[in-house]
Amino acid sequence: MEYLTLFLQSLYSLSLEMSVYILFGLLFAGILNEIVPKDIVSKHLGDSNIFSVIKATLFGIPLPVCSCGVIPIAAGIKKNGASKGATLSFLISTPITGVDSILATFGMFGWIFTIYRTISSMIIAITAGVLINLLETVNKDKNEITKPSFNLDLTSSKKSQKSCCSPKRDKNIYNSFKNIIHYGFVVLFKDISKPLFYGLILGALITTVIPENLNHLLSKYSWLSYILAIVIAVPMYVCATASLPIAAALVISGVNIGAAFVFLTAGPATNTVTLGVVKNMLGIRAFYVYLGSIMFGSLAFGFCLDYIFNISNINPSSTIHIGSNETILSIVSAIILWCLILYFLTSNLIKSRKQ
Repeated sequence: MEYLTLFLQSLYSLSLEMSVYILFGLLFAGILNEIVPKDIVSKHLGDSNIFSVIKATLFGIPLPVCSCGVIPIAAGIKKNGASKGATLSFLISTPITGVDSILATFGMFGWIFTIYRTISSMIIAITAGVLINLLETVNKDKNEITKPSFNLDLTSSKKSQKSCCSPKRDKNIYNSFKNIIHYGFVVLFKDISKPLFYGLILGALITTVIPENLNHLLSKYSWLSYILAIVIAVPMYVCATASLPIAAALVISGVNIGAAFVFLTAGPATNTVTLGVVKNMLGIRAFYVYLGSIMFGSLAFGFCLDYIFNISNINPSSTIHIGSNETILSIVSAIILWCLILYFLTSNLIKSRKQ
């Protein structure tokens, strides 16, 4: 009974801390979807140079899309003429950060950690994109000779897509508001409701039941926490926002903040599904660049983060803000968040049973 009480208290605290930022991020994502043209990404990512990679990274950072949700978007921009480097950098930067995740990171870890997480994801994504473009330039495949004819077909398909699939938006304010709410709180939240639910539950469980001797072991042997973080994070599916309560629980339980950072970076960026898609869509070289950049990049930035905290004599757990924002706004936001989560989980369960 004592563990159940502790678990519910942890779950309550995590929900209060994250809900306001998640809901605001969903609203902002809906606004972005309403005002940004659908084809703006593909227009700027066709060249195999550093500028297209940087653009892809910057385009991907604010989009609140998980590592599985980014797959069809990346496939679409690749079909529309984006280079491998731009596609790969988009695949990496998009799931690690998003408007909702950035706001939730700020609410839970503070602005320094948020800026560090955002900049590091940019560097990892740009490095991977530039590297694969260089490799593709040096090792051009023979079938790239047919690329011009492919581009001609692609141009004609673009025109047909514009004519049949891009209706003009209704400028009515009421309809625009409906579109914003529907995209943010229905279309988008439907995709993240399940991983967000499991992330909150797992975060509360870690805080409640992690053995005390494991905390001492991980604190004494810091290298062990890094290994565990990367081994668990790479194959696991967890979105950027849902990974936050897990990482916070790890830090509070005594795990290095650098190892938690590794989990926050590698977890959202990769999973078993994405790895397979990258290999099939972009080739084996891109697969190794993708996986290697995320693993080594997250480890390197994790070590740097630990070093910063060590020389600053800052206790990492003191930077975690959980349970200190019990306001009317946070309580109402938490209620709305859980209502949405339970609604979509129940709807999916009913649909699966009918099938």
